[in-house]
Amino acid sequence: MNTKIESIASPKRIARIAGVFYLLVGIIGGFAEGFGDPKMYVAGNAAATAANILADPGLVRLIVVAHLVNAIFFVLTAMALYILLQHVHKSVARAMLIFVALAVGITTLNAVFQFEGLRVATDSAYATAFGAAGSNALVLFLLDIQHYGTLSAQVFFGLWLAPLGYLAYKSDLFPKTLGVVLIGAAVCYLVDLLAAFLVPDFATQIHPFIVIVPAIAEVWMVLYLLVVGVKTVKPDKRILAAAATA
Repeated sequence: MNTKIESIASPKRIARIAGVFYLLVGIIGGFAEGFGDPKMYVAGNAAATAANILADPGLVRLIVVAHLVNAIFFVLTAMALYILLQHVHKSVARAMLIFVALAVGITTLNAVFQFEGLRVATDSAYATAFGAAGSNALVLFLLDIQHYGTLSAQVFFGLWLAPLGYLAYKSDLFPKTLGVVLIGAAVCYLVDLLAAFLVPDFATQIHPFIVIVPAIAEVWMVLYLLVVGVKTVKPDKRILAAAATA
C-alpha cells in the first residue's frame, strides 16, 4: 500500500500530471484567445463585431465555455506545481497560486461580458429599445470590456511565471536555465502589457518580438514536464530542502 501511495505521489508523476494540465491550458486557451476572440471582436467597429456574433452564435458560446474550462485547467496546473515545488519555498509557492487565482478570476468574469454581448446581439428586444446602431454599440462595449479585461489579466499571467521560475531554479528538479527563462518571460509579459496601455502604436510593433521569450519558456516547461517530468534528485537533497522550509 505504501509503495502504491509513493508511486502516485512521486515527483515525476506529479510533474507529468501538471504537464498534461498545462498542455490543455495552452490548447484550450490558444483556441479561445488566439482564434475565437479575434474572430468575433473588431476594435472600433460595432457593426462588424455584432455581425460576426450573429453569423455564428454557436461559436461564441463555445469560446465562452473554452475560457471557463481553460480557467479550471489553469488552476489545476498551479495546484499540481504547488504540490511539486512547495518544499522549495512555501511562501513563494503560495504567491504563485495567488497570481493564478487572480488571473482566473478576471478571465472568468470577462467571459460573462462576452456572453452578454452574444445575448444583446441575438435578442431583438435590445434593437427595439436602442435601435440597430445602439444595440451594436452595446455589443461592442461589452466585448471591449472583455478584450481589455483579458489584457489586464496578463499582469497575473505574467507574474505567476516569476515565482514558478524561482522555484524551478532553486529546486534542482528542472534545468536552472529554464527557471531563468521563465522569470524573463514574466518580465516580457509585463512590458507587453504596459506598452499596450501606455503606447499602443509602439506596442503593436514590439509585440511579435516580446512574445518570443514567453513562448519559448512555456513550451519548454510543458515539454519538460511531459517528457522528463523532473530531474532525478538524490534523496538526501530532498530531505534537506524539506527540512529547511519546515
